[in-house]
This record gives sequence, structure tokens and C-alpha cells, in this order.
Amino acid sequence: MAAPSAATEKAAEPLVSPVSSHNEWDPLEEVIVGRLDGATIPSKHPVVACNLPPWAARLQGLAASCRYPRKMVEEAQRELDQFIALLRSLGITVRRPDAVDHGQRFGTPDWSSHGFCNTCPRDSMLVIGDEIIETPMAWPCRYFETHSYRTLLKDYFRRGARWTAAPRPQLTDALFEADFTVPADGEPMRYILTEFEPVFDAADFVRAGRDLFVTRSNVTNEMGISWLRRHLGPGYRIHEIESRCRAPMHIDTTFIPLSPGKALINPEYIDVDRLPDILKSWDILVAPEPNPIDERVLRITSMCGKWLNMNVLMVDEKRVIVERHHTDMLRALERWGFEPIPCDLMHYAPFGGSFHCATLDIRRRGTLESYFP
Repeated sequence: MAAPSAATEKAAEPLVSPVSSHNEWDPLEEVIVGRLDGATIPSKHPVVACNLPPWAARLQGLAASCRYPRKMVEEAQRELDQFIALLRSLGITVRRPDAVDHGQRFGTPDWSSHGFCNTCPRDSMLVIGDEIIETPMAWPCRYFETHSYRTLLKDYFRRGARWTAAPRPQLTDALFEADFTVPADGEPMRYILTEFEPVFDAADFVRAGRDLFVTRSNVTNEMGISWLRRHLGPGYRIHEIESRCRAPMHIDTTFIPLSPGKALINPEYIDVDRLPDILKSWDILVAPEPNPIDERVLRITSMCGKWLNMNVLMVDEKRVIVERHHTDMLRALERWGFEPIPCDLMHYAPFGGSFHCATLDIRRRGTLESYFP
């Protein structure tokens, strides 16, 4: 009988997944950081416009599918390079998606669109333990966004990670409420999404071990939350955070766990008395009002609300990367016992976010735990 070959013996060895991340605060070892190359202003669509002020939606519609102005890209790139250098100086491995021409047109039998960008890997992929889940996003311009990450995803899979793609949505008119208008203050909450099919952005979820928190939004419907709940099974619990935002999109400017027993909340969007009961044992930290932004172009072009001061990235349970401009947030985090690391990324806002949005935790040193009774 022939002895097993070296290749056979190697194949029999159990693979140790390079992907392992269970929460927002274990020591960060590897991260994907987004890329600005080829960024294109999102194609015109009601699901894009509904999350912008009316005047901004009109401007966005006029500029849809055009390249971002070079000056905006250069300013954001300069800050992004500094952020990446900071992460590497902290001993964190940084991986990047492929550069893509997002101006190319693509489509399905029902619609066509140009792309957007791959600046925010937090939106299109969700890491749960050793699994990366490609999410079924509701913006047509983001339909193939994860293709720019496929080189990385295939590498992680070959090395032992689990790789899942949620059902690719059809994104037909049946998914979107016709003639949708954003509810005014005092009106019952409503969303542009129907329950035609499951859709969700990963950025509407944050993780705390066996417990996840989610906001229903204009990119995440109940069917999407149900899909993830069933996919993860009984080993995880998903709790909905009720947001008072009239045009909700992504939880990481509303509610974010910072360390075991501490969560940061947006006082404009969150009623503390209506938080899930499971959080009663945690310290709820109320975010300070963001420092005003004087740069008029940034105020006009930002695709995010004013609460980007909350969009922080935990390096570990103590150290946290925070926008340098938001000095009130830096001081508040110090008072709460954290060690804030100031960094510039304000000019990234027109491309979709800040530190939390711009990254995807691939590996944090820690194990799966339950932080609640």
C-alpha cells in the first residue's frame, strides 16, 4: 500500500480559519479597508433619494452616475492613507479590495444601473465568527459591489473560512413602496421597502457575541432580519433597536457596543426607555452633540447624517479610533474610561461614512461569548 503523499497529508490537516470576529471590541488583528478608486455618484433611484434631504436628493439625481470630483477624491484619499498607516502602526493587518470601474453599466432583465464604490465593506459583508456573509443590498447600484472583494473572499475560503451569500434580490418595483414619502415628525413610521423579498445591509447590525442588534431601515426589511435570524439559528439572538430617525439607514450612527457592558447611543434617535430589556444591565453612554462642520462643501456632499462622531472603530476594549474634529466625543470617551486615538477621515463622508463604515473586521482575538443573562 502506497504511503500517503505530502499533498494528501496536507489536505487532511484541519484548516484554521483566518476569519474570526465575534464582537466590536476584541483586539483587532486583521481588517479590510475600503477603496476610493473608480467611485461613482450613485445612480438615481427612490431608495437612494429617500435617505437624503430633498434638496440633496435633487442634486444627487442631477449628478447620478458621474465620477466624483477629483478634488473630493484626493482629499478623502489623503485621509484614508493616514488611517491605513495608523492601523498598520498598531500592528493590524490591512487588506484591500480590488480597484473597480464603478462607472460601468450593468443590469438584470428588470433594470439597469451604474455602480457606486467600494469604500464601505461594512455594508456589503457581515462577519459572524468564522463566516463571511455577502448581504442582499437594496440599492441597485450596489448589486455587484462584493465582486471587488472576491479576490479576498476566495483567499479566506481556501484558508478555512466559511463563505455565504444571502439570496440575491430581484430589486424590482415590487420591493419599493410607490410614491413613498419620508414620514414627518409625529407620523407613524414607514419605510420605502416592502416585504417582497429579504434585503439588508450588514451595517444595520452590530455584534456582541451571541447577541446581535439591528435597526429596521430603508435598506433592511423585516424579511431580511428574519433571513439572518434563521440562518444563524438558535445559537444567536437578534434584538431590534427602535430608531426615531425619520430616514433610518445603518445602526452605527445610532447604537454601537463599545466594550462588554458599555454601549454608545444617539440621543436624537434613541429613547433609552425603549431599548431592549436585555440592555438594562449595561451602561448606556449618551453621545455628545457632534462638533459643527464649518466646511460648506462637506455639509452639502456628505451622504451621512451629522452623527458621524459616533462612527468609531474599537482597536480593543480600551483603544478607539475617533474623528479628530469631534473633540467633544474624544473628551467624552476619555471620561468613560476609553483611550481615544484621534485620526482624520471627515472627507470620506461623501463616499458613505467614517471609521466603522470604512472597515470590516476580519479577525479579532477572542472567543464567542454571551455578554447578557
